[in-house]
Amino acid sequence: MARITVLGGSGYAGGAIVAEAAKRGHEVTSVSRTAVAAPVAGVEYAVGSALDPAVLDAVTAGRDVVVVALSPRGDMAGKLEGVVEDLIGRLAGGATRLGYVGGASSLLVSEGGPRLWDVSQEHIPADVKPEIETGLRAFELVKASPATLDWFYVSPPADFGSWFNTESKGTYVLGGDVLQRDADGKSTISAADLALAILDEIETPTHHRGRFTAIA
Repeated sequence: MARITVLGGSGYAGGAIVAEAAKRGHEVTSVSRTAVAAPVAGVEYAVGSALDPAVLDAVTAGRDVVVVALSPRGDMAGKLEGVVEDLIGRLAGGATRLGYVGGASSLLVSEGGPRLWDVSQEHIPADVKPEIETGLRAFELVKASPATLDWFYVSPPADFGSWFNTESKGTYVLGGDVLQRDADGKSTISAADLALAILDEIETPTHHRGRFTAIA
């Protein structure tokens, strides 16, 4: 059994990670700014902001893994990078792993090719770009972190979000730094299926100081 904290545990990805971790019998703490409407049995829910050092003190100490599934919107806009820097400082040199659920834009469109961000940024709405840029910066921050920090960064596929209404298949296909597509050219996964990949990584660590992606 692992002791897992999920920052942003009420969101699309975070809620699925919390539910899957609890289903597998792990000790789970979900952190969000507001109380969840439908709590999962056995989960400890902490209401507070990741911007509050006292909250991070309470939910990171003694954990095996801290997963960041925060959305860089609202009062988190432009501040999530600071949270990542804080967590790196807290966890480097200790036994706690840091996981980060980012976006697809840092993935390469092909082996050795440009990033998805490099070929798509001109077509992305201006109000969406800051969120994507936060994910890109977070990836650079963990890559530049001290070697004493064990981290993993998860890049969902191109079409990921509650608005896609993606069907859960109960399976996934792992990838590395290259954007994946299925035989029909689709690049998608449900939050529940991505949570399977993340919990498998937590239970059997494979990507030490590395990034992975997954499609279903």
